Amino acid sequence: MTMPLMKTMKTGARKLKSKKIPMRRCVGCMESKPKSSLIRIACYEGEVSVDPAGKAKGRGVYLCPDRACMEKAKKKRALQRNFDADISDEKLEALFAEIEKYEKKDR
Repeated sequence: MTMPLMKTMKTGARKLKSKKIPMRRCVGCMESKPKSSLIRIACYEGEVSVDPAGKAKGRGVYLCPDRACMEKAKKKRALQRNFDADISDEKLEALFAEIEKYEKKDR
């Protein structure tokens, strides 16, 4: 009869758990990436805004700070579908212009 593994180990020899990296899916390219590498866009009470800290109230979607992903999201109307709201073209352009600022910071 074998003893349980924890009883046979010494106290200092327990295996440390590795920290999980939170993953989120980009609405443009539909790839799962680490949350820290994506930009969150939040919608709360009909107001859509870029949320760089990731702490704003409301529903959030994530987008790569990449020109190609932004174009895919525009073409698929991903923000409008995920937020179930009509977002004006002017507001979308302003959002994507703000996201482009983060794209330039990362490079």
